[in-house]
Amino acid sequence: MTVVAPFAHPSGSRPPAIPARFVPGHVAVVMDGNGRWANERGLPRNEGHRAGEQALLDVVAGAIEMGIGCVSAYAFSTENWKRSVDEVTFLMRFCSDVLARQLETLKSWGVRIRWAGRRPRLWKSVIRQLEQCERETAGNTVCTLVMCVNYGGRAEIADAAARIAEDAAAGRIKGSQVTEKTFARYLDEPDVPDVDLFLRTSGEQRFSNFLLWQSAYAEMVFMDVLWPDVDRLVLWRAVEEYARRDRRYGAAIDATVQPKS
Repeated sequence: MTVVAPFAHPSGSRPPAIPARFVPGHVAVVMDGNGRWANERGLPRNEGHRAGEQALLDVVAGAIEMGIGCVSAYAFSTENWKRSVDEVTFLMRFCSDVLARQLETLKSWGVRIRWAGRRPRLWKSVIRQLEQCERETAGNTVCTLVMCVNYGGRAEIADAAARIAEDAAAGRIKGSQVTEKTFARYLDEPDVPDVDLFLRTSGEQRFSNFLLWQSAYAEMVFMDVLWPDVDRLVLWRAVEEYARRDRRYGAAIDATVQPKS
């Protein structure tokens, strides 16, 4: 399939001119505020989720235009099962429907779709759709979209620890050999790079159990915009803020002290 450029933003805006070395390679997005968006308009919460579909598509388009190699989207957490049966049922069907509707578009943009999350409790129809998307986009290289469905950061770490314990019991690995690099190989998507920019919408300022291991040194940017109102311009503003940060990874350099005259 011939790769095409994403649709342009309605305003005709282009991404800010930021040197490539200051552009994040991996952006994690907490798509927050769908329910509040709907409530403010007197609509059922599910209408907010429905309105968020276009926001995700536009953010992916903006990531491609910006040269961002990976976007991870928090679509359904392991804690979201606590919501009402009606909302969970809607979200399960909606996750599958969104992927089915947008697969051809994302394929045409050269997007590779991957899935991070647990199988237990997740609807089989959603698993089938996620796996189909993974198969059909496996060769795409323009941008990776990691759909985090039935995902939790603590669950991912616990599952990785359990797999390491199984390998240790089977004699495939020694406990003394487990390092951070070893542990990372047992995560859901071990070859996806660590998060550079952690973006959360709606004004809330917390991780909410999203990509805890991978976000150890991520720059946090919180935007006071409800997710259905988000587009690539919001993403680009977050990237501009990211580009202004001084990322030291625990290192520090003393400022030069001028000798007194």
